[in-house]
Amino acid sequence: MVQVLQKLLTFAEFADWKPDGGRYELHNGVIVEMSQPLGPHEDIIGFIARKITVEFDRLNLPYSIPKQALVKPPKSESGYVPDILLLNRTNLVNEPLWQKQSTVTQAASIPLIIEVVSTNWRDDYLTKLRDYEEISIPEYWIIDYLGLGGIRYIGSPKQPTISIYLLIDGEYQVTQFRNDEKIISPAFTDLNLTAQQIFKAGNI
Repeated sequence: MVQVLQKLLTFAEFADWKPDGGRYELHNGVIVEMSQPLGPHEDIIGFIARKITVEFDRLNLPYSIPKQALVKPPKSESGYVPDILLLNRTNLVNEPLWQKQSTVTQAASIPLIIEVVSTNWRDDYLTKLRDYEEISIPEYWIIDYLGLGGIRYIGSPKQPTISIYLLIDGEYQVTQFRNDEKIISPAFTDLNLTAQQIFKAGNI
């Protein structure tokens, strides 16, 4: 993760600046170029996206997974590109930034966000957790397949962990899954996956 510019920008300035190539986020007014992810990181994203797509197609839900859409918290000059952003397309008509900036700001548009942890794990466990809770996104997964997160988040000894945060009375409550424990997701109650199956998707 590399900071690109020192000048603080508004989200509108960032959205106008953001090039088609590369992967950039805005963190409190600072443009950040996201580092190239590892192959296993991308394998896990592809595996999960495929499994979730099968489920929402089967259930005939009006969902999609965009490639580069942004999530903007309402009270900060930030914009994030989640590893997996599940969109509820029926609410996009209510999103003021969707048509021109492919940006969502409302919980009703975002049933689920998934981040796969890289070396910048603090972004997922601290910054994005706080901002996704502020937006009131109902379900947020952190897939820490290398066990990189701080001990206060994944325990000691560190090990691969999937943390699923659910919004309850306006605050996130976390349940964690490891090894052969079956993932429990309110968004997809019939999703038949264990933590280990997800971690193995990153192995060749």
